[in-house]
Amino acid sequence: MTVTAQQEQELLQRVPTGLLINGEWVEASSGKTLPVYDPATGKELLRIQDGNSEDALKALTAADEAQAEWALTAPRERAEILRRAFDIVMERADDFALLMTLEMGKPLAEARGEVTYGAEFLRWFSEETVRHYGRYFNTPENNLTAIVRHKPVGPSLLVTPWNFPLAMATRKVGPAVASGSTMVLKPAQLTPLTSQYFAQAMLDAGLPAGVLNVVSGSSASAISGPLMKDSRLRKLSFTGSTPVGVRLMEDAAQNVLRTSMELGGNAPLMVFEDADLDKAVQGAMDAKLRNMGEACTAANRILVHEDIADAFQAKFADAMRARKVGRGTEADVNIGPIIDEKAREDVHSLVTAAVDAGGEVITGGQKVEGDGYFYEPTILSVLEDSPILKEEIFGPVAPVVTFKDEAHAIRLANAQQYGLAAYIFTENHNRAIRVADQIEFGLIGFNVGVISNAAAPFGGVKQSGLGREGGAEGIAEYTTVQYIGMPNPHSQA
Repeated sequence: MTVTAQQEQELLQRVPTGLLINGEWVEASSGKTLPVYDPATGKELLRIQDGNSEDALKALTAADEAQAEWALTAPRERAEILRRAFDIVMERADDFALLMTLEMGKPLAEARGEVTYGAEFLRWFSEETVRHYGRYFNTPENNLTAIVRHKPVGPSLLVTPWNFPLAMATRKVGPAVASGSTMVLKPAQLTPLTSQYFAQAMLDAGLPAGVLNVVSGSSASAISGPLMKDSRLRKLSFTGSTPVGVRLMEDAAQNVLRTSMELGGNAPLMVFEDADLDKAVQGAMDAKLRNMGEACTAANRILVHEDIADAFQAKFADAMRARKVGRGTEADVNIGPIIDEKAREDVHSLVTAAVDAGGEVITGGQKVEGDGYFYEPTILSVLEDSPILKEEIFGPVAPVVTFKDEAHAIRLANAQQYGLAAYIFTENHNRAIRVADQIEFGLIGFNVGVISNAAAPFGGVKQSGLGREGGAEGIAEYTTVQYIGMPNPHSQA
């Protein structure tokens, strides 16, 4: 599909630019606006209202005032709202895809994939809404009958990252709506437009005023800070870097908030000597280059058995060189820009440091000249002590390091502080399970490079976070458990 400049402008004109508070799009109290840029050109796309602390507290007030009535809403009604929202998002799929390409840079084909993936959280949680059962049983002594039920956690602050503008919003909003909790959504400063457009879709689906409030702004701390100190807030769900997550957890402790933290990752992709090389190369391409490598699940450490390293690396390099870099709206482009110039410079600094430490550039390794923030798809051959292996790269750079045997591979995989995703490529099923048992990661891909799914629990261990999003576990993050004990009528007879 060819996208014209007129189509881009018409779409941008349909994006709400205000703050969503109590069902209305309003101006920021400061009167200030926030520019949003196209990373493929560096040019401004649109200006939206720049919310601050005063606006955030108004949003929390709206959420708090809506909470009691929303909690009593029939599960079927909440489910139908989510199902209508799913239908609306899919009807507007082309709009959402183009909007993500414009503000985040990912190619249109990937953006369309995110629409399908992100919308599925709405459909999944619409189905989970009416099946989030409690328990009813007699205690072991038979003197009490117990009812265990799930209640909405209450007003929740949802902080989303810039790299998956739709899916990260739906993955949080879906279960919150399903549970009966109200929300204040803080989108990422770099990519707020998709969240604004999605919030309007939720209103169009019939979500009552005050249930979802959206405060975009240039200062995340100005929005989150006063909310975290307010006793009306009962839940924080954050996706972002580990250092920021740690600070937010410290703040959350002051009010003993429920927290869900999806933090950093440094995924190893392990290719054993018995792996199908074509399958492993395709998996590495998927796990590394999805979203231009700007994903917490991206394969940042390609660990290859020494006996097959040369053959794997040759095939991997051929596949990397075949990728076309460009603006995501252009035909056949499959690598878009890095999100901004600082991020691109950070990626290039990691490559430079790896080369200075003895690494070799197999392909790529340079910034692309011209407008925008493009970087060449890159493969590095490095030693196991290379500094780049300690970092979350967030770019299209794949460091390759060899291992001698299974124990060595496991040691390398577990050597970092992160424990989000890992990938295992082997034709030996027993080995895959054996390795999975010994590596410390919340998500494992076995002979596949993309495993995220709305029906599966997403989350990590160690410095990669707490809690799970998606799956049956996702709705539990937005509920509290209440136990009611009463005399067992049979024991009183």
